[in-house]
Amino acid sequence: MVDNFDKIRNLLEFRSQDDFYFLQILQRKKDNEKGKVNGSNNNSRLIKAYYIKNLEYFDFVKPEVIELCKVFNARAGFNLNRRSFERMALQHLKKVTDQLLNKSYNKVHKAYPSVVGAYNDDSDKKWIIDIDKDQMIYLDIVRDLLNDPHLKPVGDKIIIELPSKSGLHIITKPFDLSKWNLDLLKWNKISLLNIEIHKNNPTNIYIP
Repeated sequence: MVDNFDKIRNLLEFRSQDDFYFLQILQRKKDNEKGKVNGSNNNSRLIKAYYIKNLEYFDFVKPEVIELCKVFNARAGFNLNRRSFERMALQHLKKVTDQLLNKSYNKVHKAYPSVVGAYNDDSDKKWIIDIDKDQMIYLDIVRDLLNDPHLKPVGDKIIIELPSKSGLHIITKPFDLSKWNLDLLKWNKISLLNIEIHKNNPTNIYIP
């Protein structure tokens, strides 16, 4: 079981009533014994999406999120990059208009969560370094690389480390990816190149 509710709560910052964070519960094919879910591509199914506009609402939905994850054997993901209700409304209007022009009427009802998942409006962006279980032996090397003064911008780039189902998500500030890749080669750890870096993906907030 993974429960990162308290750790993530401490990271949230709401600057205005236009700010919100995106939480979604997904039932994934590989997490289910039957190997199939009733989703649009049979790989995942959106159980429910939440648009977190303040800490009170975050606390309010927590019990429901946990219960739905247990009932559907699903996992809850949380994107740590803030969204803007205004910007999402405009992007949503554009996406729906494009769908109507393309006569994709059956996709219109999925437009808003799709848009919210794709766009963020955070000046303090957060990236995820996804360390799998078999890559944990390189964890100290990854930490050293992130704290290397030659990796711009200078300073501590690690915000927090969050456990995942089979490893760890290191939440970081953005950094120079070209320098990062060169340093990986310098360490002569070619397998480190398989470690994924996500710029706008959700991290795990709850997995039963």
